Amino acid sequence: MIQIRITENGIRMDGHAGCRRNGQDLVCAAISALTCSLLHSIQDLAGDRIRAETGDGFTQIEWEKLSEAGKLLVDSWFLAVDDINHQYHCIQYVTLMRPEKGLFSLSKT
Repeated sequence: MIQIRITENGIRMDGHAGCRRNGQDLVCAAISALTCSLLHSIQDLAGDRIRAETGDGFTQIEWEKLSEAGKLLVDSWFLAVDDINHQYHCIQYVTLMRPEKGLFSLSKT
C-alpha cells in the first residue's frame, strides 16, 4: 500500500503498491514515472523551486510557494495517481487539503 500525504506545502509518499514483486510492479512504476515527471515539470516548466528527496518506496516534495502553473501540475499528477488508485486500490490518502477549495486546494487558492 502506498501512503500519500498532501499538504499545502508538499507531498510525501511512502510504501509500495504491492501488486507484484519488487522490480515487476507496474503500478509502482507508473506512480514513480508520474512523480518523476511532476518533479521535473514543476521545476522546468513552471519554474518553481522545490526540494525533493527520493528513495526506495519514499518520495518527499516540498515547496514554499507554487505558481498557478505549478499548482495545475500537482492537480494533474493527483488526478492521474487517483485514476490508478481507482483501478488497483493501492493508495491510502493520509492527508488531503481542504476539499471545499478544489481538488485538494492547490489550484483554487
